[in-house]
Amino acid sequence: MGEDAFLIVGGKRLQGEVRVSGAKNSALKLMAASLLTPDECVLENVPRITDVEVMCDVLRHLGAEVAREGETLRVLSGESSSCEAPYHLVRLMRASIVVLGPLVARYGEARVAIPGGCNIGSRKIDMHLRGLAEMGVEITTEHGYVTARAPSLRAARIALDFPSVGATENLMMAAVGARGTTLIENAAREPEIQDLAAFLVSMGAEIRGAGTPVLEVEGGMELRGTRHATVGDRVEAWTFAVAAAVTGGEVRVRGVDPAHLGLPLEKLREMGVQVEEEEHALSVRGGGDYRAVDVATLPFPGFPTDMQPQMMVLLSLAQGIGVVTENVFESRFMFVDELNRMGCDITIEGHHAIVRGGRRLSGAEVCAPDLRAGAALALAGLAAEGETRLLDIHHIDRGYERLEEKLARLGAEIGRVGNAA
Repeated sequence: MGEDAFLIVGGKRLQGEVRVSGAKNSALKLMAASLLTPDECVLENVPRITDVEVMCDVLRHLGAEVAREGETLRVLSGESSSCEAPYHLVRLMRASIVVLGPLVARYGEARVAIPGGCNIGSRKIDMHLRGLAEMGVEITTEHGYVTARAPSLRAARIALDFPSVGATENLMMAAVGARGTTLIENAAREPEIQDLAAFLVSMGAEIRGAGTPVLEVEGGMELRGTRHATVGDRVEAWTFAVAAAVTGGEVRVRGVDPAHLGLPLEKLREMGVQVEEEEHALSVRGGGDYRAVDVATLPFPGFPTDMQPQMMVLLSLAQGIGVVTENVFESRFMFVDELNRMGCDITIEGHHAIVRGGRRLSGAEVCAPDLRAGAALALAGLAAEGETRLLDIHHIDRGYERLEEKLARLGAEIGRVGNAA
């Protein structure tokens, strides 16, 4: 037997309520940040996804004790037995590189494998390393590893070339261990950055400007254990919102702050989807003819690259031509051939995708090339006539907690089946 696949029978209108899990892109960084104190950190609302399991293995390899009770994760890093994150773990998940900052801050050294990871672009770590070097870290890269040494970290003024989420996180965590005031300019502003800053502040750090382009970190504070609930996953919420739209359904999505979805929700409204916002929920009602819109991905508060593949499916059903411009990851259109197999009409021109709408999708056998593309192909299967078999769903399991079960509870005909090799 090969690995599991999703079997989807399209044409079912989704209806009901769904609660999103904690954000993958936040939980992983909170786990890494727990290395900054020997005390126990208790993380709530942690999703059950394979990326979290890999990060648990990384932390255990570094000598931490990690225990899960339902949605709660307890991390006790104590005194580290190792400052090395090995390739066999890092290659499973690029986000492992964020242990670099906390290890250097706490122990003055780290050795982390250079990540391979997602097939959606190079995502180099140069900005992480340049920023650390400005804080006095001696960096060497050889044999596929980054070795970082800093007997004492110094505060610095760091200007990022691009508001990189990973670099902002790594440098913010390193800066809490540097005496003095570190400024990170052109910092990422994502809700997950704000969540990490709130976690660090609850540990005793002093951080100002989270959510703005300039982060100010007062280093040298003693950090203690804390309890923190992970912010809701806005990408998962978006996926369910688009699922409601492509099936002409009506779905209430709980556990997310709609303000974290500002521009994407505006795009849905422009297309003719009804969206209502509440304090920690949003309701989406689809149906009728949708109008094509143009979308350009940008760092927050722009349209997120992680929400672009799902949008492509909805644009395929809309009237007119929509242009999707990808400004963040150069290889994010790799799944387009799979969508076209299902009846979409999408042409790639450089970093633009021209989506000709008004299509009737039909079920087919398709492969998920990465996490968000896999979710988009599942949505296409929900909207298509007939049966879709979606392979390589291990990508989806990296970032969505039991996606098929949540969709099935909303009325989708979807199940996990063994895929004969």
